[in-house]
Amino acid sequence: MSETTLESLQLKKPLEKMTAKELRQLCLEKIPAIVGASGMQKEEILAKIKEVFGIKEEPGAVSPYKDQIATLKRTIRDLRGKKLAIESRSEREVMRRKINKLKKRTRRLARAV
Repeated sequence: MSETTLESLQLKKPLEKMTAKELRQLCLEKIPAIVGASGMQKEEILAKIKEVFGIKEEPGAVSPYKDQIATLKRTIRDLRGKKLAIESRSEREVMRRKINKLKKRTRRLARAV
């Protein structure tokens, strides 16, 4: 039997993003080294998988985009304040769209890690 590697599993998404149900299924089908996954919680399954594949967890990993996200959120707060002061409905709508675009950009940056 060949050695199972993390790359050979061909995962569709990162381990941390998978649900407990998906992780259990993964353990049952593709990682025979992990026994008793059906009774484990998500955190326990993740720890076992990382232990089997020798993945070291980096405590306190900070997003490289943290400053950029903070700046965008500050801008969003400022725009929300300005939006409340605007009388014209069409101008408020334009401001709302700008805020939504900035929110989407912050979410994209947070996911990019």
